[in-house]
Amino acid sequence: MAVKVSIDTVSILRSALQKGLGAKYKRLAAALDKAIEEGALAAGSKLPPHRLLADQLGVTIGTISRAYAELERLGQVVARVGDGTYVRQDGLQRQRDAGFRNVGDEMPQMFDMSRNTHIPGQETRFIAQSLRALAEDAHALQQISRYGPEAGLARYREAGAHWLTQEGLVADPAQVLCVNGAQHGLHVALLALLKAGDTLATEQLTYPGLISTARMLGIKLVGLPMDEQGLLPQALDEACQQHRISALYCTPTLQNPTATVQPVARREALVEVCRRHNLLILEDETHAVLMDRRPAPLAHFAPERTLLISGLSKALAAGLRVGFVHAPQPLVGRLAAALRATCWMATPLPLELAAGWIASGLAERLRQQQMAEIARRKGRVAGLLEGLDWRSPDGCPHFWIKVAEPWRASEIEEQLRRQHYWVATAEAFAVGQAAVPQFIRASVCNTSVDDQRLLEGFALLAAALKQEGGVADW
Repeated sequence: MAVKVSIDTVSILRSALQKGLGAKYKRLAAALDKAIEEGALAAGSKLPPHRLLADQLGVTIGTISRAYAELERLGQVVARVGDGTYVRQDGLQRQRDAGFRNVGDEMPQMFDMSRNTHIPGQETRFIAQSLRALAEDAHALQQISRYGPEAGLARYREAGAHWLTQEGLVADPAQVLCVNGAQHGLHVALLALLKAGDTLATEQLTYPGLISTARMLGIKLVGLPMDEQGLLPQALDEACQQHRISALYCTPTLQNPTATVQPVARREALVEVCRRHNLLILEDETHAVLMDRRPAPLAHFAPERTLLISGLSKALAAGLRVGFVHAPQPLVGRLAAALRATCWMATPLPLELAAGWIASGLAERLRQQQMAEIARRKGRVAGLLEGLDWRSPDGCPHFWIKVAEPWRASEIEEQLRRQHYWVATAEAFAVGQAAVPQFIRASVCNTSVDDQRLLEGFALLAAALKQEGGVADW
């Protein structure tokens, strides 16, 4: 039986086409989005087939397809292969612009598998020891209680250079700036080097912290397609021909969320495109520190245009909020000025602790322990995912798992939430207008030491992903 197009719906959409501004598909998507929010299109109702609605409105089928894809990206509808497009049931809609929950927003009964965070270990004991030693060092106490250089004291920058040095890169302390965590480093870099209205290219699925800080600074984002080796150089080249792109934000090692690791040839190709179009490169190494024997960073291939951003939160302690930015020498002054504008200088006390840990080798010891615990937890749950399509290289603290058709990741997420487990979907990381791929990101990094709950959560996730009867039959 043919699906009839509501006369009211057609009227609303015709009005949007006649009076609205911008691309047709965006006008249609905005009108349908508003109708869903206001209840004119009820939860669970089926949207008209693409061809039927296109005929009614006098537009192409492609326009309708793009409008529906935009609604799916916004989390308002669910497309089922061979069945049509439906308004999502209440509770399944994505909370737009909400980003990730803060730790204080957690509910006690929930077990969080959505967040990559530091797994607690021995760091609290070492913090206590370091603070006791610092209390006996009058000279150090005097230094950390005063204003210091914007980029940080010399020994802090030396510690940062040691932390950043790796295969293919020997970091120069004179090019290191100390920041209050990698997120602060990213914000400082954007504040110093881009301005409101500039366009920044990034992966189609990218770090949510970039999305939020770019929005706050008025920087436009262009999301670029990826494959199993990461961001596509040809896509960046084409985007540079279509937009005035100022810089590229990229995570070549343990990309968040897709867990890709770019091979050397891909890194060289990306750098070649950036040189040809004179792009700055912001390279995020936040998760890369958890991977031994990783490929040389982009900063090795293009040192004259790459800012390498790293931190200690994933490997040592999330609350220390210590990070480092390694930048081309001509940009250090601009970055220091932006750092001064945000907080005058990175907080000396955590930097003092971190510098001591790095110099003594304790930081490396804790990093190794963190990697070992991630590997242990992954080893316990990986068998539960047998038969599923997933990716998680060594050191990666999460599994990137494909959701089979016709189901959607948001439905899996909602089902797990009702069972008191949180996971993340690709929607939380999405940039641009392209349809969001259907994937779940499930982390082993819950701060609880209860392996049983972790095993139970992954068992429930695996059962949901492997089911054949559909979401309603779980």
